[in-house]
Amino acid sequence: MYLRPITALTTAFLLSGCAATINQSGLEQRTSQAIGQPTGQFSITERTEETGGRINYNVNTKDGGTYRCYMYSATSFQKAMSFGMTPHSDAICTPMAGTPAASGQRSNTSGSTCNALLQAAGRC
Repeated sequence: MYLRPITALTTAFLLSGCAATINQSGLEQRTSQAIGQPTGQFSITERTEETGGRINYNVNTKDGGTYRCYMYSATSFQKAMSFGMTPHSDAICTPMAGTPAASGQRSNTSGSTCNALLQAAGRC
């Protein structure tokens, strides 16, 4: 008799805990770090979320670059179960064909192509 409402409520609670909890600002900050562009110099499009907190999205930079990115964001359920201690991952971005980073058009002072590690070290 009372089992149906309890089952429905439990199901609704569990499903609501599957959504990612990162906000747009956090997503932009992680993306900025991954692609080496300051926030405001790119736009995030086609954002989709999978169960388990994975976020897939595209990034278009003002200089014509295009990236396909993903990251994991802690879900509400994961945060509750870990008392808020589950962090969000870094963004992982792949430059798409035609993007300067994909074609090696950016270079450092020694003349070799600039990759993410060289860029993070300030050698580009």
